[in-house]
Amino acid sequence: MTPVGKYNIKAISTIVGIQPGTLRAWERRYHIIKPIRNEAGHRLYSEEHVQIVKWLVHKVNEGFTIGQAVNLYEKTGEENSLDDPIQTDRSEVLVNNLVNSLLKLEEVEANRFVDEAFSLYSIEKVLFDVLLKALNKICDMRIEKQIRSSHEYFANSFLRTRVGVVFQHTPVNASFPKIMFVCGPSEMKDVGLLILATFFRRRGFQVVYIGASLDIEDMEAVLSEVIPKGLVMSCTMLNHLQEAINIIKEIKRQFPDLKIALSNNAELENPENKEFLQLTIDNSIEALEKWIEENLSF
Repeated sequence: MTPVGKYNIKAISTIVGIQPGTLRAWERRYHIIKPIRNEAGHRLYSEEHVQIVKWLVHKVNEGFTIGQAVNLYEKTGEENSLDDPIQTDRSEVLVNNLVNSLLKLEEVEANRFVDEAFSLYSIEKVLFDVLLKALNKICDMRIEKQIRSSHEYFANSFLRTRVGVVFQHTPVNASFPKIMFVCGPSEMKDVGLLILATFFRRRGFQVVYIGASLDIEDMEAVLSEVIPKGLVMSCTMLNHLQEAINIIKEIKRQFPDLKIALSNNAELENPENKEFLQLTIDNSIEALEKWIEENLSF
């Protein structure tokens, strides 16, 4: 049966999270998919094409080159579940080495481990499987009072700088929607939020990164000025959660078409907050891609 073309190249690039130019280059170099052409000669992609490209993107995010991912797909097909234990083990080692160097306040050593990670893996894998994991590990150690606050401050400063370099060197695509990123009320730590913002920017979106917590009046003023399609708010502490939810309620009332995501490490314990479970997103590539597909297609 001939596949049915449903998506143009702009739509599929949003769904799978790569630039149209990248997708065209993959088609030209590897012939992994052959889009259908409409009467005007424009590319149209089927559901099967979407799944193939998603599979390839997932493998690239795991650390494979696109050439390796294509070869793997051609050998084993979409049902492949091969994992590379060497890469997995090494990333875990890098996380532990990075954490240890940060706790020793050794900036040069910490940079060496981050540089090694970037030499081995894709940017997304380094952001989520090395830097974010190191950040969470240090945060947990601080909560459990295993380290001093000075250690956490040093680590946050270091990680924010390294993520910021990636963010600043990612070009902005003026044709993609704007997404605003802001910390929830009373939230001071923004490294995790910056990682999410960098991920969205690398997917082509125009990121308006506020970072610092805003009161509701400032939030409404910025939203009215920027007119973003989406808003991602972070909340890492349970005692800040209710205030964050109250702000989201007001924002939803003022901007009913705005797509909102709550990056939430706290728990929605109160039963009356269950409606906000659908807004929460895990800090993982898979969860972010799903949220983009469901909310930001254009």
